[in-house]
Amino acid sequence: MNDWQRKSPVDWETYVNKMVKVAAIEKHEYEGWVLTVDPVSASIVLATFLENEKVSISVVLGHAVQEVEILKEGDDEMKQRLSYIFAPEESKAYSPEELEKRKNNLKTWLETNHIPVTEQGESGRTLCVAGVLTIDPPYGPEECSSSNEIILSRVQGLIQGYLEKQQ
Repeated sequence: MNDWQRKSPVDWETYVNKMVKVAAIEKHEYEGWVLTVDPVSASIVLATFLENEKVSISVVLGHAVQEVEILKEGDDEMKQRLSYIFAPEESKAYSPEELEKRKNNLKTWLETNHIPVTEQGESGRTLCVAGVLTIDPPYGPEECSSSNEIILSRVQGLIQGYLEKQQ
């Protein structure tokens, strides 16, 4: 077991969101931003930004790591870019104003189509359809919840169609 593998997850966490140079066995070297370190295998997941906003992901296996040198600290903008690499497109952050607009537009559309809808919760952030289905922010099909699978499926389909027409 090498020195890198003997480190603890707390030690590895200090490398996350930093530009590093990894020296590996057989004189291989890798550079990139550390996304994460696997706590079981000590493997390092590196991201490198290419042109056209494309990202290259590399994994350096823990047993092959000989030395890790920090080249640069990540600023807040870089941390955010790294956090969005594996995030689904729909999960991008919405401002409170955008969420309120999305909620009101969906509620109006549902009411226009004679679907009973109310607002629930302390701040009225959750929409409730016919008392049997809820829709949480950011108000897409994935945020629908109901114990009735038939209603869930149909309302998700309606919302998907509505969102496709909006684009």
